[in-house]
Amino acid sequence: MSRLLAISDIHINHVANQEAVASLGNYRDDWLILAGDIGNGPDDLRTCLESLSPRFAQIVWAPGNHDLWTLPADRERGEPVGVARYEQLVSLCRRFGVLTPEDPFATWTDGSDSAIVAPLFTLYDYSFRPRSVAAGDALQWAADAGIVCADEHFLSSAPFPTLPDWCHQRIRYSEQRLDEVTPTDGQQLVLVNHYPLVEQLVRLPRIPRFSLWCGTLRTSQWHTQYDVDAVVYGHLHIRSSDIVDGVRFEEVSFGYPNQRRSGRTIDSYLVQIKPNPVPADRCKGAS
Repeated sequence: MSRLLAISDIHINHVANQEAVASLGNYRDDWLILAGDIGNGPDDLRTCLESLSPRFAQIVWAPGNHDLWTLPADRERGEPVGVARYEQLVSLCRRFGVLTPEDPFATWTDGSDSAIVAPLFTLYDYSFRPRSVAAGDALQWAADAGIVCADEHFLSSAPFPTLPDWCHQRIRYSEQRLDEVTPTDGQQLVLVNHYPLVEQLVRLPRIPRFSLWCGTLRTSQWHTQYDVDAVVYGHLHIRSSDIVDGVRFEEVSFGYPNQRRSGRTIDSYLVQIKPNPVPADRCKGAS
């Protein structure tokens, strides 16, 4: 039996996380969703895919903000930024047979159940903020609480003037692709995105103003606008399972080493999305 499993935010630039990924079991009949933040750029993504590709039947990837970073040392070497950086990552994924938001949506099946798996890339536009805060004041509103996302230094929007401009282009592109989906035989979509698609799932009690960098209001109806069975995302590093308007939302972050319980294996962080939802801790079957 094939399963559709998911994890995100494995951040293998941390040694403990890289060791954890290396220890992951073999799931050769199963698909794996990697919902972003594999590490800090293409070298980390390559290391991850070299390790995981032989262990799964298919990997599906959506980029996170860390994946898109171009650090100062990268810029000194003349590495690509912005859209060119994203295209570099897509090209790298394709070398390993990994599906990206630029590839045709694929159908996962276990013989009795199936779903169209749709990896997305949406970014954010600072619209997850109180309605009393004007768009032009949003970054200062966050800075007043001491919150400035590292993306403001390391994530370029080039050639777009701003990240919201790039975000809005990605929204238009993603909606066009989703509009073209024609499910058959009762198939539904599994949407995969690094960022939450709905604002109400951004629950950040310690740093609430970080919400600016967590998504866009323009995706808030996708789970009802399209025939969606489940939405898989990460970014928040707060694992959760929610039902919104009858649709299941799974935050599947692995997170930084200090955010995990000692002794818990990475296998226990895999969340089974299909055929039957099985939360982390109970998703067994590695060999």
